Amino acid sequence: MVTLGLGLIGTGFMGKAHALAYRAAAAVFSDVAPVRLACLCDTPMATAEQASAQFGFATATDDWRTLVTAPEVDIVSITTPNALHKEMALAAIAAGKHVHCEKPLALTLEDAIEMEAAVRRAGVRTMVGYNYTHNPAVTHARRLIAEGTIGRLVHFRGWVDEDYQADPALPWTWRAQRVHAGLGTLGDLGCHLVSMSQLLMGEIDSLIADTQTVHPTRPLPDGSGHGTVENEDTASAILRYKNGAQGTLCTSRSAWGRKNKLDWEVHGTKGMITFSQERLNELQIYVNEGPKAQQGFRTILTGPEHAPYGEFCPAPGHQLGFGDLKTIEVATFLRAIAAGQEAAPNFTDALAIEHVIHAIDTSAREGCRVTL
Repeated sequence: MVTLGLGLIGTGFMGKAHALAYRAAAAVFSDVAPVRLACLCDTPMATAEQASAQFGFATATDDWRTLVTAPEVDIVSITTPNALHKEMALAAIAAGKHVHCEKPLALTLEDAIEMEAAVRRAGVRTMVGYNYTHNPAVTHARRLIAEGTIGRLVHFRGWVDEDYQADPALPWTWRAQRVHAGLGTLGDLGCHLVSMSQLLMGEIDSLIADTQTVHPTRPLPDGSGHGTVENEDTASAILRYKNGAQGTLCTSRSAWGRKNKLDWEVHGTKGMITFSQERLNELQIYVNEGPKAQQGFRTILTGPEHAPYGEFCPAPGHQLGFGDLKTIEVATFLRAIAAGQEAAPNFTDALAIEHVIHAIDTSAREGCRVTL
């Protein structure tokens, strides 16, 4: 197996998650080659050097352009704030590098379209960080749906809430500006819900939506006044899927008490499946069969029977975590590169998600149903 060199841009929460996942992938999965941790980039240089030593990278730089053109780098991993994704990804693609980019793909739909087109022209492989879709529990749910266990799909209900913007006293940051963050909760949280919805239900045909900015202004960090919040804190949409099913999506970054409440229900003509990300090793299923007195929800606890759980642990009930899902994502990407095939979700898949979240924003602003 060919060994690939990784260039990582960004060392925050997601940067560290990427570094750990690329280090772990070959140790967990026997069919992927170890990755050379070639170069790490952050600013200032002292931060890059400290993180490079901590994560085990060979070199450090404070210039991302140096990283994307370095001959020892085969994969560029982008974990920077949203506004930097496009320029970095396009430069890496032009240099012939494979690109692993965190979500959302871009600030605007136009930027996402440009990025996806560049990938198709260059023929490099891409991956976008929708790691929740790699959960063995979710994979099992997809299998049950495909087998017809709950019958014909009729409705999807999903919500994803956090409370990191619930406090009105929190200072104004780049996340409040469209020029730096793009969309608000839709770009940060709602896109994860859309990724799950389309994975389980298929493509969305049309939608009608509404959004809300809970805290229109926030105090400026220097105490000089208040800055305007330009994007949404909450969003809701009513959907129609191309298969005829209906659905609802709700998301909030101002929901007190919620930490990572990504929940969904898939309703069918014979039963339903439900899942909560805060209990990511459990899946609940109800099937309308057998004596009525014995019917009820069953909890499926993930274990070695739900691949690739067994690659991490041979015992059911011991549970996987957020970092393990990122390791599965990385392994999926490495296999695709080695085989010369497309990974999922790639830039094309992510563009489809961008179409949906921007359609929700458009519908809310214009007060109309939007067909995708």
